[in-house]
Amino acid sequence: MENKLAKRIFLLSFILIIILFIFFKSYNQKQIVKNELEVVEEVIESSNIIKDVSYNSKDSKGNEYNLTASEGVIDQKENNYIFLTDVKANVNLSNYNFIEISSDFGKYNIANYDTIFSKNVLIKYLNNEIKGQNLEFSWDKSLMIISTDVILKNNKNSLEADVIEINIQNKDVKIFMYEENDKINIKSLN
Repeated sequence: MENKLAKRIFLLSFILIIILFIFFKSYNQKQIVKNELEVVEEVIESSNIIKDVSYNSKDSKGNEYNLTASEGVIDQKENNYIFLTDVKANVNLSNYNFIEISSDFGKYNIANYDTIFSKNVLIKYLNNEIKGQNLEFSWDKSLMIISTDVILKNNKNSLEADVIEINIQNKDVKIFMYEENDKINIKSLN
């Protein structure tokens, strides 16, 4: 009888060991698969990174738009968009002077060339310099809208406003504040 009991205990122990072995082997396989999936996701994500980005466009009127960035990441949801880092752009209009734009970040639309510049935006044209935190540049609408902490400086004046809107084709400029009671701050530098 003790012999039968010992055999049963041995058999149960053996079955338990096999079950544990299969469980741990399966668990380790799942961990390996999970780790491999994480590596594949990282490779896919990093494969969307483009170094030394450069886009150039020219319209029928001879206007040119050149954009460069140190790095771009293709938007996985909308492949027409690229998120940019360390952005520089030049707008060379046939009926106007050269405009230089720079910012820390940007979002570029490959289909229509529209660009949103953000953080430490700097625009230089003629003797003017405009600083702000956001710039929406639309090639189709010929429009630049600079907003958030906007300061325009030239040799004679300094101006602070909430928004400066520039039509780059007809050179119309609109300067305004969000709040009706707020005033545009203009200072003479002489």
